[in-house]
Amino acid sequence: MARLVIDPVTRIEGHLRIEAQVANGHVREAWASGTMFRGLELILQGRDPRDAWLFTQRICNVCTMVHALASVRAVEDALGVKPPPLAVLIRNLITAFQYVQDHVVHFYHLHALDWVDITSALKADPADAAALAGSISDWPENSAQQFKDVQDKLKAFVASGMLGIYANGYWGHPAYKLPPAANLMAVAHYLQALDWQKEVIKAHAVLGGKNPLLQTFLVGGMAIPVDPSSPWALNADRLALLRSLAAKGKEFVEKVYIPDLLAVASFYKDWAGLGEGTKNFLTCGELPLDPSGDPRSFAFPSGVILDRNLSSVQPFRQEKVTEQVARSWYHYTAGEARAFHPWEGETIPRYSGPKPPYEHLDVESKYSWLKAPRYDGHPMEVGPLARVLVAYASGTKRIKELVDLVLTKLDAPPAALFSTLGRTAARGIETLYMAELIPTLLDQLTAAMKSGDTKTHAGRMWDPSEWPKEARGAGFHEAPRGALGHWVLIEDGKISRYQCVVPTTWNASPRDWAGTPGPYEAALAGTPVADEAKPIEILRTIHSFDPCIACAVHVLDARGTPVSVVEAV
Repeated sequence: MARLVIDPVTRIEGHLRIEAQVANGHVREAWASGTMFRGLELILQGRDPRDAWLFTQRICNVCTMVHALASVRAVEDALGVKPPPLAVLIRNLITAFQYVQDHVVHFYHLHALDWVDITSALKADPADAAALAGSISDWPENSAQQFKDVQDKLKAFVASGMLGIYANGYWGHPAYKLPPAANLMAVAHYLQALDWQKEVIKAHAVLGGKNPLLQTFLVGGMAIPVDPSSPWALNADRLALLRSLAAKGKEFVEKVYIPDLLAVASFYKDWAGLGEGTKNFLTCGELPLDPSGDPRSFAFPSGVILDRNLSSVQPFRQEKVTEQVARSWYHYTAGEARAFHPWEGETIPRYSGPKPPYEHLDVESKYSWLKAPRYDGHPMEVGPLARVLVAYASGTKRIKELVDLVLTKLDAPPAALFSTLGRTAARGIETLYMAELIPTLLDQLTAAMKSGDTKTHAGRMWDPSEWPKEARGAGFHEAPRGALGHWVLIEDGKISRYQCVVPTTWNASPRDWAGTPGPYEAALAGTPVADEAKPIEILRTIHSFDPCIACAVHVLDARGTPVSVVEAV
């Protein structure tokens, strides 16, 4: 029985190690280890809660604004502040554009090379690639000449010998199934997506000042002026630019991303029976279509599904969220076999693993810098699949239509959703859903501005002397990678405790004190491995979750010593 190690897992954010026990060509058991420590929860203690969003947004530059939004919502909840409708509309638009750009980047630049063999594209006939592309889309950049230009560029790149990040790909692996024409089409669109994504995300520059790390969030609203007559504010010209960016985003999703997703999936239908995981799914809900923030208007409803039971969507209750550290490099003062709600949680780093270099983790003890979140004691998968399943089971009309359409095109049963392929398809489904929704969000914003509404901040509770002596709040956001929660305790105007439970903490969770695997670990069980030296099948399932380890781990060294001190003078 072989023990495989993939460290680091690339095409993700942060440092992830996967160890898997393989026998008879299949994974028996697997362990996921976050191998870096962040410490943001400690950095925030003693700071002004109004500044928390600036710090938490620095957790990751891939997720950009998601921590800012969860953070301001947490502090608003603690202080009883309700942002005005215009601020909610602006936040919704920022979120929707984030989904569209982030998911397309994931499919092409983080996940595609698990399914696409670039070396095969060198053998393709550009005319065959054009014929294939033309049969599934009328995208104007699908001509034989354009595919030949891409192939020539690819040949010159290979001939240079300077392959960079592509040098260690598992090229020619027997698990690749796409014909040469499909591989060339995918490579061409990979390159087109690089140019496309930098354009569509300009919406964040309009609404947030920059991307990544947007600058216009505030507790109580948004720091963006709205004035149709001012060139320095959100005005008619900028609304027109947003509509143009939205149209370009939707066109690429409809004519490139979704056709490519379906085309690739049609060659890998066996993956509809692999990579399921825990069978439990959680979403906290997102995008209030009613600017008052009414959760009943969420474009993605909140809910919990246990054991695949789509006939019973339970309400999400934040008080049922806990974290354990029995298999994590942390310490709880009350004992390791305990589970604490984030308001009571501690972040006490205590590394007890093997000293580098080491061959394997001590998986019978502690083996990760990630804590183990649980919902009412259950490990939960979060992310696109959880959102789509909850929306589908809750009767969200457009999601049901898109899910049924994809299943019909792939000639697959609903059970196919519970898989690596289903997880990848769900990301595409919600991308199209968001791309279709953005014009409606822009209509709402335009109507509000035409009515004379220019208020983007609540304008109250900004003076700490008005705050209660003690306050606690929770803020949630459905980030592209899944349910994100921030919990804050405020005492005497300062943060006394802060905890983030992020999507990848849920999904990349280590085992808990009872030995129950987390979603990555459970999803890898049964995965076929054709070549133990090149376990691309393991990467397919892990990448389908879109890991972001920088967000998930809790800048100190392993002994708790500050690495550096920066002082403002």
